Order: sequence, then C-alpha cells, then structure tokens
Amino acid sequence: MAHTKFNRRNFIKNAAAASGAMMISSLFPACNLQNPSTGNHGPTDLMKMKKPVAIAMWDYTWLLRHHKQGDFEDWDKVLDGLVERGYNAIRMDCFPQFVAADSKGNIQEEFFHIRETWKPSYWGNQFSMHSRPREGLVEFLSKCKERKIYIGLATWFMPHGTKRNLEFNGIDDFVRAWDETLAFINDHDLLENIIYVDLLNEYPLWHGFEWFKKEMNQRSNEKTFKENNPEANVPDEVFMKRKNDRFTPLQQEFYQVFIDSVIAKLKIKWPDLKFFVSQPGATSWTQIDFSKFGAIDPHFWFAHNGDFNSKTGVSGLNMFRSDKDRHFGESYAKVLSYWSDNKEELSTWMEERIRKAAELGKKYNIPVGNTEGWGAVFWQDHPLTGWEFIKYAAEVATELSVKHGYKFICTSNFTHPQFKGIWSDVKWHRQITRKIKAG
Repeated sequence: MAHTKFNRRNFIKNAAAASGAMMISSLFPACNLQNPSTGNHGPTDLMKMKKPVAIAMWDYTWLLRHHKQGDFEDWDKVLDGLVERGYNAIRMDCFPQFVAADSKGNIQEEFFHIRETWKPSYWGNQFSMHSRPREGLVEFLSKCKERKIYIGLATWFMPHGTKRNLEFNGIDDFVRAWDETLAFINDHDLLENIIYVDLLNEYPLWHGFEWFKKEMNQRSNEKTFKENNPEANVPDEVFMKRKNDRFTPLQQEFYQVFIDSVIAKLKIKWPDLKFFVSQPGATSWTQIDFSKFGAIDPHFWFAHNGDFNSKTGVSGLNMFRSDKDRHFGESYAKVLSYWSDNKEELSTWMEERIRKAAELGKKYNIPVGNTEGWGAVFWQDHPLTGWEFIKYAAEVATELSVKHGYKFICTSNFTHPQFKGIWSDVKWHRQITRKIKAG
C-alpha cells in the first residue's frame, strides 16, 4: 500500500479530528476548575514592558536550601544581594505538587526531603531537610513583591526525596495542581508581579511528571503502540520513517495536544496569565506549535555546539559529572583556548539560535526569553577551574538577546549564592544586568 507524504504540522492541527487523536483526547477529560477569585492586583503584562528584565533562575533551591547554614537560610539577605547585583526578576519553582492537595484532598504543610547520597548537588538540597512549601511560598513572594522583583512561576515537578509527584496522574490532576497553587497565591494577593507561568520545565523532557513520561514512553514505538492499543486506529502516516527527530510522530502529537489542553483549561480561569512550557535548546524545540503559548523560553548553551564540545569536553554532562576531577584543569585550559580562537564562529552559531527564537516570537506575537544558558549546563567552584568561560559566554549571548528583542534574559544558570565564585563578583553582575535592563 502506498503511503502519502506525512506533514507533521497538518497532522497536529487536525489531531482532534483524527481517530488517533480521539484516543488521546480520552485521556484529557473535561476539567472543572474552581470558581475564579479575584485579587486586588492582576499579573504584570510582560508584552507591555518597555525594557527586558534581568532574570535569575533560582529554581527549587530557594526553598530546599532554606535551613540553618544553608545558602538560602536568610531570604532577606539573598534577595538584597540579588537586587544589589542588578537582577529584577526570578524564575522559581512554586512547587504545585506540594502546595496543592493530594489525591485524597489533604493539604500537607511540611515535607521531609531525603537525600540518598552525600555527593554534592548543583541545585536543590545538599542534605536531608524539612521544608514548608505553602508557608515559604507566601513569605518568599511577599519579600519579592516588597523589592519589586518580577516572578516567573515554574515547576520541575520533581519528588525531591518524596513520592508526592506520584499523587498526580493525568491532565485533570495536573491542571488541578496548578489551579490550586495559583488560587493560593492569588488569595494572598501575590499575583501582581507574576510575569509568566512555566507549567513544566524543559518540556517534554526534564521534569518529574511521571504520568506524562509513561504516556510518552508508550508512544516510542508506533508499531508496538498500535498492537497494544488496537482501538486507537492510528493513521498509517505515523509509521513513515523520519530522520533526525528525537520523538516519534505519535509522541509529538501527544505532547502537543497535552500542553494545548492544559493551557486552554487554565486560561478559562486565569485569562490574564501567560502560560507556556520552557524547552531544552539541544532538542527539536522548533517542532512545537506555539499558537497557544504565552511566551517562548528555549534554553541555549555554547556547550551544545558539536565542535566545541568534542574538542574540549566542555559539556557539563561529561566534565562535571565525572567521578574523578584530576583532569579538570587541563579540560578548562582547552575550553578557554578554544573559546579564544573561535569566539566569532561560536557567536555566529549562538546568534542563529537566538534569532530563530525571536522570529518565532514575532510569528506568534508573544514574548521570548531565556532563563537558562549560556556557557555550560553544569559548572561548579573548583580549584582547577574558574568562571571566566561562563562570564565570557554570558557577555556575548546577553548582548545578542537584547539585539533580537528578548524580554527576559538570564546571565547563566548559576546565579545562586551557592556558586560562590561567580556570585561574589558583584561588579561583573552589575555591569551585565545594567546592559540587559537598558534594552
């Protein structure tokens, strides 16, 4: 039987009418949200802001190192330090999996986050510790509001030493988790400085929403999926072999319909919020249809440049996850040398990615930014290395981001007090954040 040419974009746009999508739509039942409650102030409209914000990714660390002798022990101190360095925005996990009620409707105020290893962590908790997410969220957001710091709400939806993320299964539960969290924030009149909501970190890959991962895995092999789901009647087109795609057409269809459905349901109650999901820039993020998104946030690193990575070992996945650090000094010397010799070519490579993201923003008339970048994914303080490369990368990429009209711009994914080598350079932070905010 001859196959017709497969057009992924048309396939996704017509998903609701396709019999394969009918199978998917059965996973997404109608979701009745709570009745809206209006606070005194609505969220900030990112699109209307005249200048970009300098945003720091404080992820889940703001809470999980909030303990005695922790890097975030004193929120007033670290927030004042952030403002001193010129940042006026934070991307932070608001922990919907902990704030919302469990599957039985129970609210839990305190959690114990178990660490199974003493191996140092880049982000999150270094040690087993207790947290109070609901109480902490109100206190922390209030302190940000006092300092006029804008907030990008996000979640990695990770277990963090618990099994709480497993309480949520399916779109109904996921939407409920976010709706209850937003209602909780709104009830405390803390939506005013919210500029966006990143519903699931680096979608569809790096997060802890296990139900979604299982559904994606079922679709990793189209033939097996069809055999295990005979009623799905998946169109023949999905079986055509396609090169250079990380995901199968079935997976692409699933993650597109899923996130479009989540956004549509939440927009019913929260029409003024900008909902989206961030993407890992090393994957085929351009395959997503952004027509339902409120913003675009693809994460780019120079470490993803193939030549740079292969000739230096700069990728954090290889260099800084190693069990042995004896060659860090040699590797870092290669990084600095390659950067010096190939800065122009690397800058051109990065600008192409930033430009494409900016063009997508114009196409869909939504703001674009980057909350994670620009040098390497993983880095750390170490006596054999330094932060020069991370700073060099930031100086190039932030200038390019401003040039192409980004609305929110990070300097690196290491803008935390636990990365002391770069955090301590107040002058450098002030110089680069000043340029970002000047636009």
